[in-house]
Amino acid sequence: MPKQKTHKGTKKRFRLTASGKAKHRMTGTSHLAGRMSQKRKRNLRGTGTVTGVTAKKLAEALAGNSY
Repeated sequence: MPKQKTHKGTKKRFRLTASGKAKHRMTGTSHLAGRMSQKRKRNLRGTGTVTGVTAKKLAEALAGNSY
């Protein structure tokens, strides 16, 4: 049987925590932030998390290769 390959796009965007959650950078933070309110920009700082079924699918796509 062939091995499960790591999805490279997923590897660049997500990182798994020890408890199985997936951390990711918040969307909409790279450019064009001048039109956002300060509250919106402030709330987009840091990382967000994905839990549940989506996190399991991400873990499967990462195939054990999360930094």
